[in-house]
Amino acid sequence: MNWETVTFVRVYLTEADRTLEPLLKRLHDQEKVRGVSVFRAMSGFGGSGVVHTASLVDLSLDLPVTVEFFDLPEKVDAILEHVSDLVDAGHIVRWQAEMNR
Repeated sequence: MNWETVTFVRVYLTEADRTLEPLLKRLHDQEKVRGVSVFRAMSGFGGSGVVHTASLVDLSLDLPVTVEFFDLPEKVDAILEHVSDLVDAGHIVRWQAEMNR
C-alpha cells in the first residue's frame, strides 16, 4: 500500500458563534479541500470554562462543533493563512498524518 503525507486540521467552534457556515463555504468553494467533516458534541468547554451541554431543560443551540479536514501540507498552510480571520486564536490544531492512496 502506498502512503502520502497529509496535514490534518481540527477547528473548534460553537454553534452560536456563526463561524461554521462561512468556514465551510470557504473550504468548499475557494480552497477546494479534499473533504470536510463536521461533528456536533453533546458537551464540552473551552478556555472560558463555560460548559456547553445538551439537555432536555437547556435546548440552546450553543453546543461545541468541530470541523475536520485534511490535504497536502503546503495547501493546508495556505488555507490556514486564509481562514485565520474567521477563527479565533487557539481554536485550530493540526498534525501530520499518513493517507493511503
